[in-house]
Amino acid sequence: MSVLVIEGLDERKTKILKAIIKNYLDTGEPVGSRTISKYTDLHLSSATIRNEMSDLEELGYILQPHTSAGRIPSDKGYRFYVDNLIAEKNQEISDMQNFVIEHTEKMEKVLKSVAKLLANNTEYAAMITGPQYHHRKLKFIQLSNVDAGQLLCVIVLEGNVVKNKMLAVDEALNDEQLLKMNILLNTSLNGLSLEQINLGTIAALKDQAGAYSSLAADVLDAVAQALGEDEDLQIYTSGATNIFKYPELSNSEKASEFISAFEEKQMLANMITDKLENRGPGTGIQVYIGDESPIKTMKDCSVVTAAYELGEGVTGMIGIIGPKRMDYERVLHNLKNIKKQLDIIYHKDEKPAGG
Repeated sequence: MSVLVIEGLDERKTKILKAIIKNYLDTGEPVGSRTISKYTDLHLSSATIRNEMSDLEELGYILQPHTSAGRIPSDKGYRFYVDNLIAEKNQEISDMQNFVIEHTEKMEKVLKSVAKLLANNTEYAAMITGPQYHHRKLKFIQLSNVDAGQLLCVIVLEGNVVKNKMLAVDEALNDEQLLKMNILLNTSLNGLSLEQINLGTIAALKDQAGAYSSLAADVLDAVAQALGEDEDLQIYTSGATNIFKYPELSNSEKASEFISAFEEKQMLANMITDKLENRGPGTGIQVYIGDESPIKTMKDCSVVTAAYELGEGVTGMIGIIGPKRMDYERVLHNLKNIKKQLDIIYHKDEKPAGG
């Protein structure tokens, strides 16, 4: 994260001032140059830091409560700290939203390409679902003023799923109040799943929120809703017309039923949801032949499915549908390769920690 440099302060002074304020907030004790030399990445001597602290005192950002004591922040110093934090947090949420949009668009493009590639390589019909997130955890919360009576609550979940919720408030919060609430919410809730947000967590958060306990309750409700919602299952298909290459599937009635089931996707969605929810360990690839097919209109087909995993709690399904006399070896080979490639693509595109 870049350092916000204010008029009259170069980057060195800015870093030293931030270190003084952070240390004072932690300890409540005046901060000396020797302490600051341990808290910054500037690798400066105590003498150099003392000179910089003298300049910061002349500029009005810090005070020396009495002779030979360390320094404490002035009101001007606190203003610097709050403005700096607000700028950083606003940039964080902007970066996160941009990443999510770009990542989502790229993943959709990748999955469509995968379906097309599988259909072309196997000469059967192919499908792939977007990743589903199970037992998600909260990653980030940001409250922002919209107008005097409304706040925008942006909730980012594990898997970079973004939810927006408008919250009504009796009066607008100023920047400092918003900052304190954002810090409190993220400190209390980040990394928790819905199951981990218990009564103790809720009571402690409301107590610390003080006058804003009702706002904290509204945010908790929004978080619970976001964590509890099931994402719409996205299914990408390709190659439905490949079935006409196989005489046993190409008569008009069978073809019509097959294409209808394949293109409308609801039956596919029901099958996939059931398989993802009920699959156990070691059931990555499944083969359904004839009457074993979960979809009645595909009883003259073989359906081969493979679950792919992109990380803890993130799963999806790939499927190949063709005649019972399909080339099973080639289908299984293609599915295994695609699973491996999806894992590489997903982890390559993950947002760097702290980004």
